[in-house]
Amino acid sequence: MIKKAKEGIKSAYTNEEYALIQAINAYLETNKSYNLAFERLSEWYGIYFPEVKVASAKMLAELAMVLNSKDEINEEKINSIINDEQKSASIYTKASSTIGREMNPGEKEAVLGFAKMSLEMYNTLTGLESYIKATSTAIMPNTTYLTDEKIAAELLSKAGSLERLASMPASTVQLLGAEKSLFKHIKFGSKPPKYGVLFKLAEIGSGPRDKRGRIARAYATKISIGLKADFYTKNFIAEQLKKDLEKTIEKIKASPDRPKQEFKRQDFKRPDNRRFGGQGRDSRGFARRGRDNRQGRGNGGRRP
Repeated sequence: MIKKAKEGIKSAYTNEEYALIQAINAYLETNKSYNLAFERLSEWYGIYFPEVKVASAKMLAELAMVLNSKDEINEEKINSIINDEQKSASIYTKASSTIGREMNPGEKEAVLGFAKMSLEMYNTLTGLESYIKATSTAIMPNTTYLTDEKIAAELLSKAGSLERLASMPASTVQLLGAEKSLFKHIKFGSKPPKYGVLFKLAEIGSGPRDKRGRIARAYATKISIGLKADFYTKNFIAEQLKKDLEKTIEKIKASPDRPKQEFKRQDFKRPDNRRFGGQGRDSRGFARRGRDNRQGRGNGGRRP
């Protein structure tokens, strides 16, 4: 039995989809850390050059590597990073007359080490993106074509396997990634979610607020068809699905706005388990006495 179990595990992990799941999870977690590192480097570097503002995390890390001393400001090195003469000249002028403090040797070493780590994280993310794009296109060509490589891989990660994802109905695919909101709706009666991971699609995220749910539903329907083709038939049918999807989205956007319906939160009631053989609870939340207790038959239903 142990030998068969090992063979089953080995056979299951021969598919590259499990490596793709680990890759997308690593990408998402590293990307969060990378964004936090950029915020920290911006605040830290602002102590020394508060006038220098750069929107790109990679550019700021590279700039910190060459612009870290008031006595060694070089416009050519700045221009090699910025690739904009006008902006480079502006940064050079501001850095030359900065009101920030001068780095001591210990601070300089620490800042450069942190900037170097940020660059390494950027290179790691770039490598993960390349792998995710190639693998996602190979394993799920239809789904990747309809969405993009990262969203397709994230849907796979939420489902756990391509077989399970392909067997899901469109309504479940639509809500993958919104599990917390769904459970909150089921338990407390809050407003139900309309999309999960699919919100990252430009058509949904930047679409009309009152029509996002319908657009997400249209996407989920076509994605569900594409997933079945990816797993079962291996046929590429995404081009026709994409055309049909674009027509459907155009109709949704052109349709008149529906009247807004006020959502009424459902009153949460404590479940009564009497029908399952339990005692149930009274209005105060305390357990009711069983039939035997009411008849004076305590002690497990036996007569004293």
